Amino acid sequence: MLRLRRLGSVARDMIRISTIFIAICMVLVAASLGLVLYSVAGINGTESAIVALTALTFLILYNAVSMRLRDRTDVGGQIADLSRGTADLARQVAEFGRRLAAVEGRVVSANSTGSDRIQAVLGEISELGVLVNQLAVSVAAHDDALSTTTAVPAPETRTVAEPQHELPLPEPAAAAPVAFAPPPPAPPVAAPAPRTVTAEVPAAARSQTQLVAAIKNAVEDNRLDIYLQPMVTLPQRKVRYYEAVTRLRDDDDQVLVADDFIGAAEAGGLIGRIDHMVMLRCIQVLRRLMVRNKEVGVFCNMSAATLGSPPNFSQCLDFLEANRALAPSFVLEFKQATFRNLGPTESEHLAALSQRGFRFSIDHVSDLRIEPRELADRGVRFIKVPAALLLDPRQSSTSDIHPSDLSDLLGRYGIDLIAERIEGERAVVDLLDYDVRFGQGFLFAPPRPLRPDGPSATAGTSPTKPQEPNGASNPAPVNNPSMDPPPRATGNAALARRATGPG
Repeated sequence: MLRLRRLGSVARDMIRISTIFIAICMVLVAASLGLVLYSVAGINGTESAIVALTALTFLILYNAVSMRLRDRTDVGGQIADLSRGTADLARQVAEFGRRLAAVEGRVVSANSTGSDRIQAVLGEISELGVLVNQLAVSVAAHDDALSTTTAVPAPETRTVAEPQHELPLPEPAAAAPVAFAPPPPAPPVAAPAPRTVTAEVPAAARSQTQLVAAIKNAVEDNRLDIYLQPMVTLPQRKVRYYEAVTRLRDDDDQVLVADDFIGAAEAGGLIGRIDHMVMLRCIQVLRRLMVRNKEVGVFCNMSAATLGSPPNFSQCLDFLEANRALAPSFVLEFKQATFRNLGPTESEHLAALSQRGFRFSIDHVSDLRIEPRELADRGVRFIKVPAALLLDPRQSSTSDIHPSDLSDLLGRYGIDLIAERIEGERAVVDLLDYDVRFGQGFLFAPPRPLRPDGPSATAGTSPTKPQEPNGASNPAPVNNPSMDPPPRATGNAALARRATGPG
């Protein structure tokens, strides 16, 4: 830049010198002309001066015109050079644009190819995931069969009725609402009358010691029944989930409901074994249900005593860990009082279950003072509230939120509200105004016992088998326990037979 400036200043100086020189030359020429005219031609001085001035003026005009023409020529050349430079720049810009378009095309093509490859890889991964899930389910089924075989003793002194009832529980019915048997009818005429009493009787007439002894005998003899009660969508009333309800049968085949034996089982230290047995049956039921409907789920109750007992919880956690592939469809249910009185041990156990993908539900809700954010952080995804409590007008004044807004509030945190104990159509209409999505109650279906599988409950069983001593005490027919291992050992063949069975 400095050199260019110096060259520019030198050129300007040269132009000035040449201009001064030309001006001096023009003055000399004009003066010489006037002098020649005065001395040679004899013209007086005035006329000679006028001629000299005229000649000077002419020279000045000629010089100005010639310089203007020269500048115009120079400017034209510069404009032409500038036009050529502009054309070259335009060609270069066009070349850069073409190259940029080619690069963009290559990038788009690479992205498209990469996306296709990623989609293909994702498809293969999803297929592998399905295969792995199927393998995990199959392995878990075999593990359950082995654990059931090793966990249930079969002494020679056991009565015939006890092993007969063990079969339908590990082999629950097909996965649909039709998997339930109708309400237990009157016992067959051929059955002994004293052994056909299956009504649920309260435990008030028993002493605590007798009740604990009856529960212990029922657990050891595997006289634990699973009843299923559906939860339906509102207003479609399509079955979406099932709740597993536990029943125990004492030595006289009298049914004990959960409210009757839970307290005594906790006092006698038997609740851990009961919860583990219930989980085993619920997982088996869930597998059968998912054969026909992948969207179905099962709610399984867990007591606060099991949650707070490290030995019992460790046993349950190991079993759930082996079946974590079913975690999205398996919901563990706790009482509201359990969540309100969580200690460090219970909180740690809940976190362990949540980390393995299991979801939680809360029932036995006594009031609507609910903190949805805290519950959602702990893994709660369902809350069961009695319909009478939701429709109670006094709750709007005693709770922080109106019952009609509870469903929307819980939904913001990913929690579904389930209205339970629905017994009338009027309650359903009112609950629809509260935007309740799920309902449960005797209006839709009562808890019903599992119906035994068609192939597994009838194949290889002679007509005289149910007539053995104590064999007619159950409403649903059962077969000899010796027939249990073959259907369980056949794996996919057994599942295929169940899928094509009745119902």
